[in-house]
Amino acid sequence: MKKALLIVDIQHDFLPGGSLAVESGDVIIPFVTELMKQEGRYELIVATQDWHSPGHGSFASAHPGSKPFDLGELNGLEQVFWPDHCVQGEKGARIHPDIMEPLISKTETGQRTLIIKKGQHMEVDSYSAFFDNARRNDTGLHRALQSYEISAVDIVGLAFDYCVKFTALDAVSLGYSTSVLLQGTRSVDPTNAEKTKAELEAAGVRCLD
Repeated sequence: MKKALLIVDIQHDFLPGGSLAVESGDVIIPFVTELMKQEGRYELIVATQDWHSPGHGSFASAHPGSKPFDLGELNGLEQVFWPDHCVQGEKGARIHPDIMEPLISKTETGQRTLIIKKGQHMEVDSYSAFFDNARRNDTGLHRALQSYEISAVDIVGLAFDYCVKFTALDAVSLGYSTSVLLQGTRSVDPTNAEKTKAELEAAGVRCLD
């Protein structure tokens, strides 16, 4: 069984000090880097990157009168209006160097690696690494995994209750043996963690301590 590691959105804006910081999001980084070092464990290592245009429709600032974390609608879908985050080319959108540097190093030594950008369409958000929230556009990740004959994925990153959750749900729906490694993820809302775990397990995702 060929397996891939999916590292979801470990970017500056989701880490302490960022515009949409996940509490203690940085504590997962050593665990993730240790996974990356394990020779032969993964056929492919994928890092995803939220990559929004300025004024993206998911931003509260794009909706006069809205505040960050208000609930609204975007292109016919329920939408949390977020603080501006992961704007293309800005520091907040960069993958943390402790992830990026070993990714580059592994590429140079022949390890198969890939960076997937998501959230580029102005009028729809994209939590999952596979599809946007309307499932109208795909990121190319599924085709890439198929090209390497990947049948199983381990998922880590930020945040457990949003982008990790939807990536895992899409992965299992596409037929991948799917595991979320809980040491390698944190939630936007920590009180949602058990509910998120139950939802994923009900869908066939393994949540491993």
